[in-house]
Amino acid sequence: MKIYQQEILDGLSEQIKAQASIAYCAPAMLVNEKDLDNTWNVSRSNIEKIKASSNPNQIDLYYLKSVLVSTGWNKNDDVFDPAQTWAAKNTPEDKQFNFMHNENDIIGHITGSYVVDRNGNKILSEEDDSAPEEFDIITEAVLYNSWTNPENRERMKKIIAEIEEGKWFVSMECLFAGFDYSVIDKEGKSKIVARNDESAFLTKHLKAYGGTGEYEGYRIGRSLRDISFSGKGLVSKPANPRSVILDSSKAFSVTLDNNNSNVSKGDINMSDNNLEKQLADLQSELASSKEEKQTVKAEVETVSKEFAEKVSVLETSLAEKDLALQSSAEKIASLEATLAEKEKELSEVSAAMDEMKKKEKDRMRKEKLVMAGFEDAEAEESINLYDALSDEAFEAVVAAMKKKWGAMKDKMMKEEKKEMASETTVASETTEAKEEVTEELFEEVKTTEATLVDASDVEDELAATRASVAQWLEQNVLNK
Repeated sequence: MKIYQQEILDGLSEQIKAQASIAYCAPAMLVNEKDLDNTWNVSRSNIEKIKASSNPNQIDLYYLKSVLVSTGWNKNDDVFDPAQTWAAKNTPEDKQFNFMHNENDIIGHITGSYVVDRNGNKILSEEDDSAPEEFDIITEAVLYNSWTNPENRERMKKIIAEIEEGKWFVSMECLFAGFDYSVIDKEGKSKIVARNDESAFLTKHLKAYGGTGEYEGYRIGRSLRDISFSGKGLVSKPANPRSVILDSSKAFSVTLDNNNSNVSKGDINMSDNNLEKQLADLQSELASSKEEKQTVKAEVETVSKEFAEKVSVLETSLAEKDLALQSSAEKIASLEATLAEKEKELSEVSAAMDEMKKKEKDRMRKEKLVMAGFEDAEAEESINLYDALSDEAFEAVVAAMKKKWGAMKDKMMKEEKKEMASETTVASETTEAKEEVTEELFEEVKTTEATLVDASDVEDELAATRASVAQWLEQNVLNK
């Protein structure tokens, strides 16, 4: 099939080549002489001709008939143009009848084909060789029911029994060498648009090639041309008479009373069907395909080489980056270890400095406590009590203690002076009396002791004062 440049650009060339056939599935029906006498509205001479072509009443043959195809649109938007389908009406004859489309499993062959209208009336090509507007092609076939191998005999016996139960169907395959576009406008009018370089852009809009089946409000179908029906197979897929088409293993239906079944050619001519031209087109297409294949192959090799080089460069770059990352990771680990060590040393130095500061602070506070009136041992024992105090608060406490001690010292000094004055008076009086005293007087005088200040009393008073200061400190400073 010729592939146009636009279709190549649209990426459809392989898809078009791969989908150059369709399969039509219909029920298998038995053929007997009663069918030939009564079913078809034909002359007796033509009935005899049909009987002769089917070679009836052979005990080793099983006779079948089925609808091959109906003209018009199917639900996959494939269009069987009446003229194209009429030209292919005899192509099914003498083709193989296989089992499940396996050409290595031939179970019969097609004996003949004929055309009927939608009412089932036979249309004889000898009487009118022009294509009717609507028709069906019927094929007759035979199955081989006589086999030497017992397994084959049992198998065919079972198949025939299931055919008579309606469990089997006949699937026809259709080959085509090209297609045009059947276009229906919004008013329901249809015409054929020839497929060529100018119109090939429409291919991508066909349902068969992944399109929507529409273009700018027009319905577009694939109108098959140069059709050849190439055989049929016995299949198990269910179908209704004239209703199921199998295309790439996908079923879809034909609407028999579709108003668009009649495809008008309009003012656009279809492509030439001349066989010599077809052969030339095929040869040209083959040469074009080979050239395209070589071009694509060269492009693929170039791209593959460039890709391999890019991959090699990328792999080298990645390897270098991996080494750099590994080196960076090692450096980071080393720096982190060094940082941790320095932080430890800094912490130790900081702790040592804090200890030194505390010792110096305690020493200075101890001196101040001693100056405020504490004994050295008492100041050493009580120094920890003032850790929670700020320097300002401690200074306030020391000032308060000095003031308290000052008042206490003044009092003690006054008492001491008073006692000293008293002692001086007593001593003076004693001296004056000594001159007048005689030995006799001493005998008459009783011994007396001077009243002196007891040191223990001073100690007790000092301790009481300190306790009073400590109590004041606890009530007025430490509890805050």
